[in-house]
Amino acid sequence: MAMSEPSPTHAESIAWFGLTDVGRFRKANQDAFLALALDGQGVYRMGKYGEGSLDASDYVFAVSDGMGGANAGDFASRIAVDQITRLLPAAFRSSAGGMGVGFQDLLGEIFDSIHAELVEMGQSYEELNGMGATLSLCWVRPEWIYFAHIGDSRIYHLPAAGGIRQVSEDHTHVGWLQRQGQLSEIQARSHPGRNSLQQVLGGKNQHLNPHFGAIGYEPGDAFLVCSDGLVEGLFNSGMERLIRKPGPYAKGNPAERLVAEAVRTDGKDNTTALVFELS
Repeated sequence: MAMSEPSPTHAESIAWFGLTDVGRFRKANQDAFLALALDGQGVYRMGKYGEGSLDASDYVFAVSDGMGGANAGDFASRIAVDQITRLLPAAFRSSAGGMGVGFQDLLGEIFDSIHAELVEMGQSYEELNGMGATLSLCWVRPEWIYFAHIGDSRIYHLPAAGGIRQVSEDHTHVGWLQRQGQLSEIQARSHPGRNSLQQVLGGKNQHLNPHFGAIGYEPGDAFLVCSDGLVEGLFNSGMERLIRKPGPYAKGNPAERLVAEAVRTDGKDNTTALVFELS
């Protein structure tokens, strides 16, 4: 479990921007993303972009990339985000006294429930057999972001001081090779096995092993949650540039800039970006 220390300086507000695009070659979009606010009164679906107070609510951001024949992938990613909306209120009540080390259990239960739902649907309907979904989720609380992840969608941290760091671990052999220092970013991006998933919600996995972590954040930090379609079109340095220093002629919010550039340079897959900034 990855953890980093929070800053003594307290961020007070959050702004977010989300966008998904079918890409230039696919007929259907199997990606889905979610922005939620939750408090003691309930859980609220937020729009594609907005801002809010960190003192009044917690926030949850998630990206899911579905897979499977016909419409199964689209169905899988939507089940994932819908289940998050349904399960979060109970998890929020459980965490009201302070998340502490219990966040891994809470988020793990949500992932297990989504996995069970996808497996059951896949077994019940022939056209959904074998469907699955990646899921990258960030739960934003005062001073801490708790994350849970499975698959090859990604979570990036962009510290206020500069730079970009992938905090989620790709559940692929290529991802493992890159973490071991045996492949560079360029080599990993062109490796023929880069999209061969070892862990996914649903599908044929018997035992899930999600990646959990906690990150302390500072005012000015930003985070990116994205599908692998965005990664195929942009290097990490390009993601940082489009979020932090887009240039005088760049158009749109951070998510719009990222998706437009990734689709233009690659566009073979569905492409989703969800950016949130703490201030």
